[in-house]
Amino acid sequence: MANTRQVSRPLAPRLPESVELGKLPWWAFIILAAGLLLIYLILANKNYHETFIYLQTGIITTLRITFTAFPIATLIGLIAGLARTSKKGIPYTISTLYVEVVRGIPLVVLMLYFAFGIVPVVVDLVKSLAAWGLTWAENPTLVDLFTTLSDRDLIRKVPDEMRAVLALAIGYGAYEAEVFRAGIQSIGRGQVEAARSLGMNYFQAMRLIILPQAIRRVLPPLGNDFIALLKDSSLATVLAVNELTQVGRLRRASTFRVMETFNVVAFLYLAMTLLLSALVRVMERKLKIEE
Repeated sequence: MANTRQVSRPLAPRLPESVELGKLPWWAFIILAAGLLLIYLILANKNYHETFIYLQTGIITTLRITFTAFPIATLIGLIAGLARTSKKGIPYTISTLYVEVVRGIPLVVLMLYFAFGIVPVVVDLVKSLAAWGLTWAENPTLVDLFTTLSDRDLIRKVPDEMRAVLALAIGYGAYEAEVFRAGIQSIGRGQVEAARSLGMNYFQAMRLIILPQAIRRVLPPLGNDFIALLKDSSLATVLAVNELTQVGRLRRASTFRVMETFNVVAFLYLAMTLLLSALVRVMERKLKIEE
């Protein structure tokens, strides 16, 4: 009887048991593949390459608006958030009125209202106060020189980019106020009472005890608002500020290449937001509260 030998077949490679296909970050792989494709097109395709070169000035303006408006918004939010936690009626009323009104107005409407409504009123007020001060100082030469400038000339001297920055800062300041209020109120009352029992006043307790802990807790929502502000800086296009979206519109209007232009615009916004998200995560890990 013939001996039969079993032929051993090579086993198909298997993924480790700890790796499950359903739990892999496929969304990250898809974004990475799309990003690599756009980078290849920018390097290899003439139209994409010229579009990217044209949009570089818009990237700089967008980042400048974002990194200027967000610190101002954070400062406004911190002051309003502290006022919202105050037991005094006047600071609480003013801060609550600011938060409720600004949060109830669309940001694009707020930007138009601030740029073409508030700025002219402020310029006119400053001109009146300056003219009064020069008159009081009895300097007729400066008074005549100052009054020859029309309100329209003074208003035009306020850059549109500055108007956009201030409008974004005021708009996002209302949201940051609620973030800081929630962070401050999340700290136990016992810590405030302990600080007061040690002889600290309200401001010392806030500066030394409450705010260092609250800032760590509000860092994630602050980071999210920072990224949202980067994207909402595109609203400055309504003021004809040459940020990324506006420069993209100019490129589309001059070349009629819609897909190339807005593919690159979307890619640049996505790249900036992903980079900032990574930086925020690094800061969160460094300031993570030990449980």
